[in-house]
Amino acid sequence: MDEWVIDKPLGKCAATGKQIEPGEEYYATLVETEQGFARRDFCTDYWNQNKPRVFCYWKTRLPSPDQKKHLFIDDDMLMAFFERLATETEQEKVNFRFVLALVLMRRRRLKYDSSKNEEGKDIWRLRKTSTHDFVEVVNPNLDESQVAQLTSQIGQILQVELEEAK
Repeated sequence: MDEWVIDKPLGKCAATGKQIEPGEEYYATLVETEQGFARRDFCTDYWNQNKPRVFCYWKTRLPSPDQKKHLFIDDDMLMAFFERLATETEQEKVNFRFVLALVLMRRRRLKYDSSKNEEGKDIWRLRKTSTHDFVEVVNPNLDESQVAQLTSQIGQILQVELEEAK
């Protein structure tokens, strides 16, 4: 499994190089690169004028250096990201989506219902706790180290503290 190199927020607009100041709103995004997902931050002026093509985004504020670290993304955004990956077939994205499902199960946003084997793939049926609708996710049968690695990468990309998914 490839390991993605995730840039930490630099406090600069990825497009213009403009410094994003503490307390200032900006758009944190995920973009697809040849190496996988990468995080790119955009100042609001650039975002509003150009609407760059991104996989997903969220609006946030740059914390001051002495501010306690907090979650920049909520469960609804994690769920939206999970759903956005539903049609992806690339193995890295299937793995990524599965680990997101584990995180969402731990946060009680998804609940395991059943499994089936379809064309040699282990498919989990999960129920959304908010709507009781069902979603399916491919279980790629990752080992513990792969799950831990992907959980860490998700946290780095989204700049959130995640409990390790198991």
